[in-house]
Amino acid sequence: MTTRTLVVIGHGMTGHRLVEELRSRDPDGTWRVVVLGEERHPAYDRVRLSSALDDKTPAELSLVKPALLEDALVELHTSTRAVGIDRAQRTVALEDGGSIPYDALVLATGSVPFVPPVPGRELPGVCVYRTLDDLDAIRGAAGRTTTGVVIGGGLLGLEAANGLRLLGLSPHVVEMAPRLMPVQVDEGGGRVLDRLVTGLGVTTHLGVATSRIEAGEDGRVARLVFADGTAIETGLVVFSAGVRPQDSLAGPAELPRGERGGFLVDDHCRTEDPHVWAIGECAAVEGRCYGLVAPGYRMAEAVVSQLLGQGPSRFPGADMSTKLKLMGVDVASFGDAHAQTPGALEFVRESAGGEVYAKLVLDSQGDSLLGGILAGDAAAYPRLRSLLGRELPDSAEALLASV
Repeated sequence: MTTRTLVVIGHGMTGHRLVEELRSRDPDGTWRVVVLGEERHPAYDRVRLSSALDDKTPAELSLVKPALLEDALVELHTSTRAVGIDRAQRTVALEDGGSIPYDALVLATGSVPFVPPVPGRELPGVCVYRTLDDLDAIRGAAGRTTTGVVIGGGLLGLEAANGLRLLGLSPHVVEMAPRLMPVQVDEGGGRVLDRLVTGLGVTTHLGVATSRIEAGEDGRVARLVFADGTAIETGLVVFSAGVRPQDSLAGPAELPRGERGGFLVDDHCRTEDPHVWAIGECAAVEGRCYGLVAPGYRMAEAVVSQLLGQGPSRFPGADMSTKLKLMGVDVASFGDAHAQTPGALEFVRESAGGEVYAKLVLDSQGDSLLGGILAGDAAAYPRLRSLLGRELPDSAEALLASV
């Protein structure tokens, strides 16, 4: 039996899941795996990144088990950057001048932070929030200030704000949309979320635009200035305004990208090259990128099935429902949360104190649950999600009363 070589570019959560899945399902050792990780840390739990600013060490967040490091069929390289792909020769070019041959190649390069073109974004004290190394930079800047500003009020932005709280700073969150987490929640949910987050010591600035970041006499960040001329005095600005697929290898490899970026792949996560796949946030599956880790895991499993000739080998799409706990605040959204289905009906309940918000979205007949949003209390999420697309066992009012 000839052992073939699989090269995986990227050692984040999705790339690591693929390696684990392949080794657990390939007892005969038909594949040798070479993993190229650009970060100096092996794969770690990025979902719990802010905990590394509190009491968790990088080792405690690591996803790599000792057995994998001792596996003779796994070769892991950290601090290693791939700069090119020769599809004709089936080799990956490395930044240090070396190259690695492959029989199959999986791109699991993830995503990179989006930094808007705000003047002053290059100043010392301006950071992004994505990796453990980013946290080191944030921790260093935090030691020089008492106030930190996060640009971006989405999921990652609130996680970053929580990280600043854990460092003892007074965090501010700046969001261009009129509410926090605009992708997941509606106006009502955003209002409750804002009230709860503000109660935890976070100052929010919603529906505003950043004009520039200014330096002090020491050349470091001193203030953030809004479009209306008002400003926040701060020594730390963290950009957490979303991510973009890390698809820089597409050009050199002449691989097509999706309309909004990402390596364009079919529903088997395969590029136009039969020897090259892409999974996770860098993959545009039939043109769509998925920003959650669960779909990335499903993609990894589908590709392993193809490599081993096992089924099922197709990525079936993904449920984008989310349930989160941010700073102790529960938030959940599922199905057609924003009632985009024609004729959809919305039923809303908000507690008198404004600490709990619940919305159910039903079909035009009021018989079937299409989606919903929960903020402040998401205990009902498992039951409600299980009812998606099914006839309701009770009235919407009765279901809301149980939230």
